[in-house]
Amino acid sequence: ANGKILKEKIFENIWIQPAAGDAGGALGAALALWYKELKNKRSESPKDEMQGSYLGPSFDDFEIENDLKRLEAKYTKFSENDILKIAAEELSKEKTIGWFQGRMEFGPRALGARSIIADPRSNKMQKNLNLKVKFRESFRPFAPSIIREDVSKWFELDCDSPYMLLVANVNKSIRKEMTSEEKKLFGIDKLNIKRSDIPAVTHVDYSARIQTVHKNTNPRYYKLLQSFKKITGCPVLVNTSFNIRGEPIVCSVEDAYRCFMGTNLDILIC
Repeated sequence: ANGKILKEKIFENIWIQPAAGDAGGALGAALALWYKELKNKRSESPKDEMQGSYLGPSFDDFEIENDLKRLEAKYTKFSENDILKIAAEELSKEKTIGWFQGRMEFGPRALGARSIIADPRSNKMQKNLNLKVKFRESFRPFAPSIIREDVSKWFELDCDSPYMLLVANVNKSIRKEMTSEEKKLFGIDKLNIKRSDIPAVTHVDYSARIQTVHKNTNPRYYKLLQSFKKITGCPVLVNTSFNIRGEPIVCSVEDAYRCFMGTNLDILIC
């Protein structure tokens, strides 16, 4: 529905609250009290004042290391530049990473703070992530994170979508049209056909639920996408929530470590 409203060009711009559910209702109630009862003046801005919706807790290096020691985890410390380089290289080798960075997201979507990330170019990544990491049906779709400046080169979209709330098709230039024989397939066999250069995030109808990543709101995740693009030419990553089916998104270091140990993720980066 959000994507259709955008395509109709009814408005100059649209902004969608990133937690439009129970959590967003609680936020709305608090804001109503703030403005109506406490008489605070409401300020309006054309910019996204939520700044990526990273409103949850964060943990500094000291806290992270203490927790890892307490959990008797084996770990190695790296500089930020080395982390970005190593992560991009491992992702390009089809490794899956638990990405635990900065303040946790507010709302239902993982936006590069509590995310599981992977290479979208892999034809087997969707199945592997679903079965070996998320423990759910193999056909369940995943969403792409993409550098904001590159979004129109890969998708039929040319606006901000920082909260993964807009759906658009992949560009025709990177689609893989099905052959006559492939069109005869049925069910899961048809779903498994490679539909684009980024099959792990391309749905059966060539659509994707897109997150644009912005340098000013999540600089480290933005740099990771840049590093991955430098190696592969692809500014896109699979981004799914850091949890398994039936559990909430991880919040703390201990949550992240226990989820990592209970799945087939290859690497955990805190």
